[in-house]
Amino acid sequence: MKGLLLLLRREGAGFPHQPGVRFGGPGVQTQKQDGQQVFGGHGQEHYRPAISALALAVLRVLIAPPFVVDGPALSSDKPPVSKPARPRKKTVAAPKPPIPAPVTEEEGVECHALVRGAMQAPEFASRLRRLGGAEVVLDHVTPEANGFAVAMAAARARQMRRRLWVLAPDPRTQDRLQAELLVWQTPALYFPRHSQAFGEEALPDPDLMAERVAVLERWAGAAEEGHGALLLCADSLEEPAPAALELARQRRQIEAGQRLDIEDFISQLAGAGYERVPVVMERGQFARRGGIVDFYSWQAEEPLRVEWFDEEVESIRAFDLHNQSSVKRLERANVILQLAEQAAEAGRVKDHLGGNDLVLIIGEDPAAVPVHVRILAGAAPGEGPEDFGSAIHENPLGVFDASDFVLHEARRKQFEMQVAEWRKLGWRTVVFFHNEAERERFAELRAGNAAPVEAQLGLLYRGFTVPAAKLAVLTGAEIFGRHQVSRRSRGAKLADPEHLRKARDMLSELRDGDLVVHAEHGIGRFAGVAVRTAPNGRKEEVLSILYADEARLFVPVAQAHLVSRYVGVGGRAPALSKLGGNAWHKTRRSAEKSVEEFAAKMLSISAERRSVKGYAHPPDTKWQVEFEQSFLYRETPDQLRCVEEIKRDMEAEKPMDRLLCADVGFGKTEVAIRAAFKAVMGGKQVAILVPTTVLARQHWQNIRERMSEFPVTVEMLCRLTPKNREKKVLEGVRDGTVDIVVGTHRVISKDVRFKDLGLVVIDEEQRFGVKHKEKFKELFRLVDVLTLSATPIPRTLYLALMGMRDMSTIETPPPNKQAVGTVITPYDERVIKQAIDAELDRGGQVFLLHNRVMTIEKTAMRIRELCPGARVIVGHGQMDEEILEDVMHKFVDNEADVLVCTTIIESGVDIPNANTIIIDRADRFGLADLYQLRGRVGRGGQQAHAYLLLPRDAVTAGDARKRVNAIKQYTGLGSGFKIALRDLEIRGAGNLLGTEQSGHIAAVGFDMYCQMLKQAVGRMQGRRVPRPVDVALRADFLVQSEALMTQAEKGATGAFLPSGFIEDTRMRITAYRQLGEVMTRKELDELEMQWRDQFGDKLPHPVQNLLACAALRLAAAHAGISEVEVKDRKLMLSRNGSYVMLNGRFPRLAERAGHRQLAEALAMVRSL
Repeated sequence: MKGLLLLLRREGAGFPHQPGVRFGGPGVQTQKQDGQQVFGGHGQEHYRPAISALALAVLRVLIAPPFVVDGPALSSDKPPVSKPARPRKKTVAAPKPPIPAPVTEEEGVECHALVRGAMQAPEFASRLRRLGGAEVVLDHVTPEANGFAVAMAAARARQMRRRLWVLAPDPRTQDRLQAELLVWQTPALYFPRHSQAFGEEALPDPDLMAERVAVLERWAGAAEEGHGALLLCADSLEEPAPAALELARQRRQIEAGQRLDIEDFISQLAGAGYERVPVVMERGQFARRGGIVDFYSWQAEEPLRVEWFDEEVESIRAFDLHNQSSVKRLERANVILQLAEQAAEAGRVKDHLGGNDLVLIIGEDPAAVPVHVRILAGAAPGEGPEDFGSAIHENPLGVFDASDFVLHEARRKQFEMQVAEWRKLGWRTVVFFHNEAERERFAELRAGNAAPVEAQLGLLYRGFTVPAAKLAVLTGAEIFGRHQVSRRSRGAKLADPEHLRKARDMLSELRDGDLVVHAEHGIGRFAGVAVRTAPNGRKEEVLSILYADEARLFVPVAQAHLVSRYVGVGGRAPALSKLGGNAWHKTRRSAEKSVEEFAAKMLSISAERRSVKGYAHPPDTKWQVEFEQSFLYRETPDQLRCVEEIKRDMEAEKPMDRLLCADVGFGKTEVAIRAAFKAVMGGKQVAILVPTTVLARQHWQNIRERMSEFPVTVEMLCRLTPKNREKKVLEGVRDGTVDIVVGTHRVISKDVRFKDLGLVVIDEEQRFGVKHKEKFKELFRLVDVLTLSATPIPRTLYLALMGMRDMSTIETPPPNKQAVGTVITPYDERVIKQAIDAELDRGGQVFLLHNRVMTIEKTAMRIRELCPGARVIVGHGQMDEEILEDVMHKFVDNEADVLVCTTIIESGVDIPNANTIIIDRADRFGLADLYQLRGRVGRGGQQAHAYLLLPRDAVTAGDARKRVNAIKQYTGLGSGFKIALRDLEIRGAGNLLGTEQSGHIAAVGFDMYCQMLKQAVGRMQGRRVPRPVDVALRADFLVQSEALMTQAEKGATGAFLPSGFIEDTRMRITAYRQLGEVMTRKELDELEMQWRDQFGDKLPHPVQNLLACAALRLAAAHAGISEVEVKDRKLMLSRNGSYVMLNGRFPRLAERAGHRQLAEALAMVRSL
């Protein structure tokens, strides 16, 4: 059977300036000849002009005349009609088998209706029923239809109750298959490829190893879970993996309702090498809090929280490491408690292949296991050459410009004729769109046409036809000319901004030796927690803080909210304050005064801009909607929110002055591009200012490509612009024919005069000089200004500046941002060579970071010797600025393979092709630096890798615990990178606030500074700002310390956090601090829910009473009461220096029990 599957093919097609298109089957080649495309098929040559991407896309379904392919074909052409058959090899005629019955729906399994329909075609049914016997070949399948073919095979495998292994030739095909199988409703597991770790001593990426083991675990039970297919690269079969028997031996199943002794379970965890910690933050840790055990297995996808009632497992919950909150309940969980490093690599992936499994491979390469289905792009072995020449014809519609993004009338008529012809022959036409807006637009274009075309939602890369099933599948990309990019993400779950904020709050946990700030006494050094005997003989738990001259301050744990971890701007440690002196109060007053002045100045600038009338941009046009819908990726909620905030500003009459903050790769450039497009649609010009020529050219290229389908002129102005070109650009800026100009400070030169400037985008403003910044203020006073910063800022500062500076922040990474695979290894030239060779083999580029200028040339020479074929260049900060930029241009233009550099290389430059970074002497870098350096790779669709090279004595092969600690320290699995992020944010705060304010941050600490700023701004704006509750509460029945409870009289009511409830002292301090920082009843309720989830739903009575005391303080503060005292059931409330009386007497409580007196007092205070 010839041409079992023949697909649309396009290779190299892009925008009009990217010719070189090939489509068809074997024997069809194209080459450029005198500016034309030559399409040749077995000696035939067809000439025509180069055609655009959009023209070619529509061409596929419009122009090809009917031709026949013998067999069930997925074809790029029209339905089969008669054609002279080509001569065949003489073979002995075999008796014709009976036509097989179609696969009925009753026999089938759940899958997409189109897949099910194709499977019922006799030609496909005959092959599908042979699965499991001799190898079945599906030939003439181009990559665009691989997913459909796999979906049919997977559905048949599930009918047979057999698992299907799908072997892809490379990770890119594997990723695309995963996206396409989602469209075809085919459940499949994705098995990630082994990390590019070379050398026996290289430490594995634990996230990757855990994911691989988790997938193998789920695959073992695939029949029960309904996963019929496993997607993996063919070469992954030979990769190391734990043996199936070892996985089964180590597996433990925990179920809700199961009888399980909690002490035995903890012993198993400890025996398996788990580290006991107060809070689980990393793999290989567990924590116990009463009847709750949290643990995170090395091989698990997510950490688990198991809660006991007596000796029975009451519940199993997965929880979020960021904020420690439960995210979902589980009825049962399979847990691998221990898997030794040797056991983890004792077998091979192919060892998990069962005797009843089926194997499908894409491509002609031999497989390491027997193959049941093979998908080929060309002819099957043993067949003669297929003549596809007649499938290629002149384009009857002529050249079609891709910038015309609405279908031409003539082309639309041709399209409708094609659909009508398909319908006449009984074909079904289905178009898949990747969003609702495209589907609606398509419906508008076809309004009034009789021929039915189904429009569905789904992410397919290209369309194809299936003559055997009378089916035509098209995509929105072929109609609208842009293609959705599918990238699989690993380890980059979309984080909720609230989760991130809470994660940063956890950094306030105090450790011995930390610098701290007490609100009343200043900067000291935390010296731990102690139980102290007071002069009256009573014991209490206190925080010990060391001050200057060896003085100590003891703070009751219930007042822990008055103490915060000190965070400054610079690296210099501050001097300790002197207890009892006036210096701290002077420092505070000075900071408060400066903050007041700073806030007044900022508010004045803001008010001035508000008073000036600017240009109000019109609402979004239809083109704006279409432009935004053409974005190739899925926006994050943060991105969409920022776009709306910016548009709201632009549509207002006052000039916009908004700051957009986001980490590298979080999508702020797309937000700025949408704002620029909106300005152009409103008839205004846009200037985009960047600090270097490298960034200028990159932004120019990106924006030009992004807007290529629209009538927008984008130009560049910098030292790289040729003089003759520069003259034309300047003229275009003056007469308004240039819509957007991207450039360095050259854009603010005197000879650059805009006709009608409406928006200025300033990227990385802090990297411009003071003179340039002053000129910005002078030139752009009446136009909209959007400033971009790649350094994130702290949430607390963002909240403090609200109302004073218009700010937008993107706090969550895009869901398709892949995690960088990190490899830790001792310095080894073999590792360096193999890492470079592996990246170059896949057509990529490499950063090699060597941070010593003295030896950098020598290092580059050694790399040239190790990798003779690599083009190696050098860049460092002591070079002349223009020479360094030229080096970067070479690397960006792919004129070099390896860039040996120092840390000076810009993080803002986007080089999607550079996906490996090798960092020499990683031990000399701080975590914040490593965080930024790793961020320079992983910007494209390829899996990125970071190799951290350490001295040999830093990584020992024998001690597993040391290896684990090395991974934790250098790959940022735990809180280390959260602290690094916090440090980066503080740097951002310093950049934003300026030198003088940075000095005050250093003097009083960042948290106190933000609190001062927030209060100052609130006062000046005349709005109520929630303040920390400062209400004294005394009651003769209350005992507010566990240490005092044993000495208390009978009937006393405890209000504290018992050590049995929260065993770890540091966690208990954090809990007290959280309670002390609560400012509203809603925050108190949220904290109670968090405690119930984290420590157990049944709160001890002292904890319930403590929460009741907090509620009473909140209500008192709201009523303006500063002191609450209960004595002999008399309620004494002090407000403004006098008592609150009822009928000239103190209110009297009727209740006698302590907890009821608290509830009664709360009701009375609320009634005031």
